[in-house]
Formats: sequence, structure tokens, C-alpha cells
Amino acid sequence: MIKGLGRAQGRSQGGFTLIEVVVAFVLLAAVLAVSFRIFSTGIARAGLLEERSQALAVAQSRLGMAGVEQTLKEGEERGESDDHRFQWTTTVTKTSEGVDPGKPAPSTYALYRIDVVVTWTGSDGRQMALPLSTLGVWTASS
Repeated sequence: MIKGLGRAQGRSQGGFTLIEVVVAFVLLAAVLAVSFRIFSTGIARAGLLEERSQALAVAQSRLGMAGVEQTLKEGEERGESDDHRFQWTTTVTKTSEGVDPGKPAPSTYALYRIDVVVTWTGSDGRQMALPLSTLGVWTASS
């Protein structure tokens, strides 16, 4: 009698089934889609932060120049940056913060509030604004 004729011979194959390949591709596509979304959001945020950083530099520059080039006086001044991307408004007002109204001013100096607002159109098309303020003591204008 010949051995093995009555038994089914099993062959194991080392490949993947079609379902396993499809599932692997679906998972890979999902991971790539999420990764691309995270990357593109990060790039967009970096651009917005760069714009905000430039606006802050313009605002700090305007605050630093207040009362330096000319005598500080109450009023409003407008302008734009050299590259015409940022518009600024500087407002100077005399303030009485911390002054006792019952007593006369003890000196010829006055406290001024300087407000700078920088506006620009962001890379996403939205109108953006960055306000910055400080207080300073200068000779009171008569």
C-alpha cells in the first residue's frame, strides 16, 4: 500500500490575502492624510506668527520713536511700514492716572499714554490688528 494517497496534502503559502493588502493600504492612506493635515496646519501657523512678529516690531518701533524725533504732543499720527504691508496709528493722550485731583501738579512734567495699533491683511485674507501701549513722562506742553 502506498502511503499518503488517502490524506489531503496541505500546502502553506507565505503571501498576503487581498483583504490584508487592502486594509494595509487604507491604514497607510489614513496616516498620510492626517500627517499632511498636521504639516499644512503647522506651515500656515508659522506664516501667521511671522506676520504677527513683524507687526510687533513695527509697533515697538513706533512706541520707541514717540517723543524722540519731535516734542511729544497730544494727537494722532498715521502711516505705514516701508514695505506697505502694515499700517499704524499712534495716539498720544495726556493722562491723569495716579494724580490726586485735590492737589495741583507738582512739576512741569506730565504723564502721557501712547497707544499704537498696527493693522494688516493676513496671509489667510483676514484683517488683523495688534495694539500696544505704554506710559511716559515728558515735559508738559502749554
